[in-house]
Amino acid sequence: MADVELKGRSTAVLDVSGVHWASEQNVVAAVLGRRPGVIEVEVNPVAQAATVVFDPRVTSVAELRRWVVECGYHCAGQSVPAHVCDPMAEPDPPGKDAARRHGATAVHDEHPPVHVAHPPAPREEQVPSPDEAMGHGGHDGMSMEAMVADMRNRFLVAALLSVPIMIWSPMGREMLGLHVPVPFGLREDVWAMLLSLPVIFYSSWIFFDGAVRALRARTLDMMVLVAVAIGAGWLYSVFITLTGGGEVFYEAATVLAAFVLLGHWLEMRARGGANDAIRALLDLAPPRAVVIRDGEPVEIPTAEVAVGDVLLVRPGSKIAVDGKVVDGESEVDESMVTGESLPVHKSPGSAVIGATINKNGTLRVTATRIGSDTALAQIVKLVQQAQNSKAPGQRLADRAAFWLVLVALIGGALTFTVWLLSGAPVGTAMLFAITVVVITCPDALGLATPTAIMVGTGLGAKRGVLFKNALALETSARIQAVVMDKTGTLTKGEPEVTDVIVDGVPEDELLRLVAAVERESEHPLAEAIVRHADPLGAPARAVKFENVPGHGAIAEVDGRRVAVGNRRLMEAEGIELGALAARREELAAGGRTAVIAAVDGRAAGLIGIADAPRETSAAAVQALHQAGIEVIMLTGDNEATARRIAERIGIDAVIADVLPGDKAAEIAQLQRGGRKVVMVGDGVNDAPALAQADLGIAIGAGTDVAIETADVVLMRSDPLDVPTALAIGRGTLRKMRQNLGWAVGYNAIALPIAAGVFEPAFGLVLRPEIAALSMSGSSFIVAVNALMLKRLRLPRPEPSSRTG
Repeated sequence: MADVELKGRSTAVLDVSGVHWASEQNVVAAVLGRRPGVIEVEVNPVAQAATVVFDPRVTSVAELRRWVVECGYHCAGQSVPAHVCDPMAEPDPPGKDAARRHGATAVHDEHPPVHVAHPPAPREEQVPSPDEAMGHGGHDGMSMEAMVADMRNRFLVAALLSVPIMIWSPMGREMLGLHVPVPFGLREDVWAMLLSLPVIFYSSWIFFDGAVRALRARTLDMMVLVAVAIGAGWLYSVFITLTGGGEVFYEAATVLAAFVLLGHWLEMRARGGANDAIRALLDLAPPRAVVIRDGEPVEIPTAEVAVGDVLLVRPGSKIAVDGKVVDGESEVDESMVTGESLPVHKSPGSAVIGATINKNGTLRVTATRIGSDTALAQIVKLVQQAQNSKAPGQRLADRAAFWLVLVALIGGALTFTVWLLSGAPVGTAMLFAITVVVITCPDALGLATPTAIMVGTGLGAKRGVLFKNALALETSARIQAVVMDKTGTLTKGEPEVTDVIVDGVPEDELLRLVAAVERESEHPLAEAIVRHADPLGAPARAVKFENVPGHGAIAEVDGRRVAVGNRRLMEAEGIELGALAARREELAAGGRTAVIAAVDGRAAGLIGIADAPRETSAAAVQALHQAGIEVIMLTGDNEATARRIAERIGIDAVIADVLPGDKAAEIAQLQRGGRKVVMVGDGVNDAPALAQADLGIAIGAGTDVAIETADVVLMRSDPLDVPTALAIGRGTLRKMRQNLGWAVGYNAIALPIAAGVFEPAFGLVLRPEIAALSMSGSSFIVAVNALMLKRLRLPRPEPSSRTG
């Protein structure tokens, strides 16, 4: 996905895989943050991605990628599927035939295209990571699933070897009552040292490697703590073994490694589910497309489709890129991109969105937007940037995590010193020190909000609700008043028949006659009457049609002279309204447009027309009220029209007759009352008000997701998505607070216990192994708690609440 440039600033979402622990994000952030041209870095260990804001005049995406690799992590470039676009690939040489250059394969119309996965385009030469250079594997291109499997394998090796080490340790003999002879006549500590070697140099190597990365980056993270704890216990034991024997801690070091790996394996499996939504988005685009070349259908990779190519889209196939229909008609399922549940009819001239599914007819589509310009690519980037962004609470937690590591290291040293000075044996002091270092790991603190943000933004994306950043999520949880534009937001933005009043003519007969005349007109009010009358049966035919500009129309229908229009037309025809005059005033007072119908020189009825509310407007207002939020309508329409809609759907207050330029001032007035205000509009005329509000929501954005002034983009024109967005924000903030509270509380309680503060009075002692299990369990709890957000109950329209 190409980076977006704005006033010397570009934003790129980079793939950063191999980040095992949440606190490892500090390594990437610290290294990139010190590089020239980098303005801001936000790393998400859950998404395995980083959003980097940089000056394109000073550096480039290729440089950023190289710096990430130098940190010791894998970076494939920008975080997008290769079949959408490949920003790290070299450009094609100019002047060559596209079909030959891309190695396209001709296919026949009678056979559907086969979507074959293809390798990504060649990338620049890979820079080896430090651990690869050392011969220890590395995480080159590791997916989250591969990382989880790697963690499981390391755990299994540590667990299997920890068992015999425990059996031949003094603690194991005491606990299990076993006295098993040591093989080969070796001393127990020598045998334990040999068994521990695979645990230290395979299972635990990621800790030592990660610690080196962190120290090179001049930062501290969880890897440093675990490496210090395991390394100190093991090296001390090796020294004792090689100098004649004594009390050793091989079982403590190996079981500690096993428990840390177990906890993190479970936690990684849990947080892997947090990225389901973005993974689903990335997989939406089809890897291959069928284009028409020299009159023949040719199958090529989607990444090679060019603007202007004509795509052949058969029934059941996905549309590869954004485009415009040039031939054919069909229904297209756009739910995977816009969240719109009903298929949308497409005909020549209709715009189509890449990754949507053609349902029944065959379409020929001209490609208009490809690669990073497609709606899907914009959505993916928007969601990724939101997931990588930091809420204010997380920024504080990230800073606290660094200092917590420092506190743990100093605390471990102090614990060791205090116990030694109190007369405890070196072994006892060492155990307490290791326990302090292990239990204070800040991984839960680092995972507290990113996991919740990942789930929250993913939950929104599935419903067509796109949050631009974590701050928008947090702000949406604190909203007290929702201000909604009327036309196009609460209403459909198109006229609809609301009343039919007759005088001496049956209603069906009047509608049949009027619709026959209006069928010949192109006026929007005429279209509304025709739509309303169509279900009544076969239409009548009008002859001698005469359009009277600014007044209405006259025609003959079934031998009767029918005049349809406003009061001026009736006056010109010499027709008195009689009793209908008062009814016409009532319609006008209620915000409706009154169309007068006369048959054979006599007023026969009135047809009231108005902009109708959307089907879910009333349900949306009701859901907002249930959440304790005030709903205000802000519109440029007259008071009567606005109040008619407001009363129909339950709006609390109406601010009418407001010019577009004055809407922002009205929002500011509401804010001065101390309320957190959200503005919901179409993102065009309402841009100043969207910017002024505490939270701006652009509704009905469709494929135009890059609305600068909005904080939240709703892909559908559905007001019910407004309470949905606010409900997601509240649920996400609740999980963030729960996770941060747990992480902080856990460390506050665990640290003094680990240091042995309560041992003299209560005999309460934690061994390093139990501390490791406790620490890993804390991270697991945080990840699972965030995933529970997927069960959040969101507003849904009830049949009884629909208006129409």
